[in-house]
Amino acid sequence: MCALLFNSLPGMAQLFGSGNRSKTFTFEKLPTTVEELQAMPEASLQDNYATVALTLAVLCNYEADVDGTIAMLDVLRGPDPTSTYGKQFLRDRLQGKGYKPRSFFKGATPDNNYTPSRPFTITVSSNKYSFDNENWATLYVTSSGADNPRPVKLRKKPSTGQWFLNDIQCLSDIRIPAEDDPWR
Repeated sequence: MCALLFNSLPGMAQLFGSGNRSKTFTFEKLPTTVEELQAMPEASLQDNYATVALTLAVLCNYEADVDGTIAMLDVLRGPDPTSTYGKQFLRDRLQGKGYKPRSFFKGATPDNNYTPSRPFTITVSSNKYSFDNENWATLYVTSSGADNPRPVKLRKKPSTGQWFLNDIQCLSDIRIPAEDDPWR
């Protein structure tokens, strides 16, 4: 009855469900160098969803190698390398909180200290507003430590068809890992 009512009301499907899409990516190994990143098939950056998946894969390396991670992000950012502000933003969000990017991968939960399953699997989604502006996209990833999907903004370079990282908006705080929770 609800489905019938939902589908029979003019505009309801467009309002609540149209444009939603998800793509899942699986990585045997997360990149730790620019060379490893560039060797990945998704690194052509022709697929906007893949650019987001690679962004989270790269961010998992932050605590191990800040400079190497910035170098990989610069590949994903294309003609707009990471600014001083961007580096400070990452330091503020990730220093001592390397679990945040891992929280977006399948199997990672607060209870297992955000340890993802292997192979590494991540799903990237869009909604009906994701492509409102030409050559721009806002896609979403879901953290097991948050209640709502988090955005990542991309910009397309029309001359190459590549989708580059523009703004990492998905790194606000999440539930802390069990090992850091004084109330457990």
